[in-house]
Amino acid sequence: MIRDYVNRRVGRRGKAEAASQDTGRPILFVDVDGVLSLFGFDPAGEMPGPFHWIDGIAHCIPPASGELLERLAERFDLVWATGWEEKANEYLPGILGLSSRKLPCLTFDGRAVFGSSHWKLDAIEEYADGRPSAWIDDHMDEECVVWADAREAPTLLVETDPATGITEEHVEQLLRWAAGL
Repeated sequence: MIRDYVNRRVGRRGKAEAASQDTGRPILFVDVDGVLSLFGFDPAGEMPGPFHWIDGIAHCIPPASGELLERLAERFDLVWATGWEEKANEYLPGILGLSSRKLPCLTFDGRAVFGSSHWKLDAIEEYADGRPSAWIDDHMDEECVVWADAREAPTLLVETDPATGITEEHVEQLLRWAAGL
């Protein structure tokens, strides 16, 4: 049953900016909203980071997130997996202080659905192309878990709390997983 599900999904592939080139390192698919751009925190409490105006919308992006991504970039090939698509490259490297000014990014042909992440699966599967892959996102649903369990290549799903986003614990979990490959 899981194989049939995966075969149906792969038949309806999404698009990736560029094909994955196997560097010998695993891929880390990085979502933005709820991972780097935080929401749902108590506005009366201490703010988790400064606000940045992006296309007329305020995004709370903690500067420490950039340092965490830089650590992950030492072990992973980072790829934007966000409804922001190319806008992630337009805004985030500068805000986060990333040494790489541009990361590969997935495109979704307008399929973005707020409150879930399974709509990203086609593009993620196409880009991963059998490589070991991890995915950090704030909303993994059952379809994401089924996809990850059915992959032949090692796969790790890491879910964040959108009020806190990526943490040191997530980074340690990802680095341990990559070291074990």
